[in-house]
Amino acid sequence: MAVGNTFGAGPASGKDMKMPAFDIEAHRGGRALLPENTLLSFANALSMGVNTLELDIGVTRDGVIVVSHERGLNPDLARGVDGKYVTAPGTPFVQLTLEEVKQYDVGQLRPGSTYAAQFPDQHAVPGTRIPTLKELIDLVRRSGDQDVRLNIETKIDPNHPEESPTPERFVALLLELLRTEKFENRVMVQSFDWRTLQLVQKLAPEIPTVYLTLQAARNPTVFPDKASEWTAGFNPAEHQGSIPRTIKAAGGAIWSPYWRDVTPERLAECRTLGLKVVVWTVNQAADMTRLIEMGVDGVISDRPDLLRKTAGEKGIALPAAHPVTP
Repeated sequence: MAVGNTFGAGPASGKDMKMPAFDIEAHRGGRALLPENTLLSFANALSMGVNTLELDIGVTRDGVIVVSHERGLNPDLARGVDGKYVTAPGTPFVQLTLEEVKQYDVGQLRPGSTYAAQFPDQHAVPGTRIPTLKELIDLVRRSGDQDVRLNIETKIDPNHPEESPTPERFVALLLELLRTEKFENRVMVQSFDWRTLQLVQKLAPEIPTVYLTLQAARNPTVFPDKASEWTAGFNPAEHQGSIPRTIKAAGGAIWSPYWRDVTPERLAECRTLGLKVVVWTVNQAADMTRLIEMGVDGVISDRPDLLRKTAGEKGIALPAAHPVTP
């Protein structure tokens, strides 16, 4: 449990960022439609038109950044060359080379799994591989979309340090790639583990940081009355028990809470603090409508097609489509 602010609050990040009036974000590329976090799903989102591609990253043993929600191979997604799904819990990427990672097929959900039941309409595309972040950046460039951004989540868990690089190495590798690709002005970095956000603010203050939180659950990552292992030593009890005030003190630009944790009162507080609010993960039109009417700055959804439709019905200007093939 963190008891002190190890990293210190870096300068407020992304203060000059350009955000759309309302941010339509395709969660994992839009996993209700196509295999998550793949070039297929991202190409589909670009082709329909979104403001932001939301994604997750891990790091291989040989230091390559790959796009994956889990810190390793997902038993509900990954099949080996023998056609069999990997056994739980799945090998962490830090134990695999990129060549080894590329051997796995993530194009079809495991039949009978909870995940498959959650997204019965996802279009399976066997033979789909786990992409690298470099491959995704190349796809965005090929699409010709000059405005779409990446919202990149560092998949790191303070309770399982053996499954990821250290925060310092993770952030160093990410920033090195973004700067090599000259893409740092097209991204935000998000995380539940605020240590990585503190490092981004220190090393690349031009990049907006997005503070992910979960309160309404059995395993919350943030508490109003104490620091947690996720909050890099920041203690909401020292900020009137307010999560938004704590994020502001930490130097964050955006609060990204689980959507059920948002209230009009918390949203109003964020307005006074100058924090943007982008909620995750909303898949029902009625909930999207209510949150838009409440005044959130953006929504992350597994159904970017439905989010576009709902936002359009509320009079929100929609991002242009940029058809591209993976």
